[in-house]
Amino acid sequence: MAKKRKEINLDDLEGELAETDEELEETEEEEAKIEEIDEFNLEDVSAEEEVSEVFKEEIEEEIEEEEAPEEEIIDERIYTIPLSKARKGPRTKWAKKAIRFLREYIYRHFKPEYLVISQEVNEKIWERGIQKPPRKIKVRATKNSDGLVVVYLFK
Repeated sequence: MAKKRKEINLDDLEGELAETDEELEETEEEEAKIEEIDEFNLEDVSAEEEVSEVFKEEIEEEIEEEEAPEEEIIDERIYTIPLSKARKGPRTKWAKKAIRFLREYIYRHFKPEYLVISQEVNEKIWERGIQKPPRKIKVRATKNSDGLVVVYLFK
């Protein structure tokens, strides 16, 4: 079985070329429009036209949100927490036990209402996998006025 050859007419080729020429002209016109926009000068615009009333309201709302005072830190302590006791028991639970020991240690020393362990501390404990947590870890714990304690990795 022989492949069928596609016959090409000169008229078809001329039509395709005309279409591509039209597309090129359209893109050139669009580029000209883009160049006109680039030539826009900010000095020509008055201060009233720069920012509309809608934007003024949004800016005022953002300023109010930013000015809200952050939580007061009442207490900040640095601890070196021994995690070697977490190595008792099955190896496949050592990192989980290390996290639990960290929680217990912070609860014992800070007596918080809420406790948050930062992602950095969690990643440091789990860094070498579930079977090889660190023997000890140095952390910075902060307590705010609401009783929330956040544990950060000490650097």
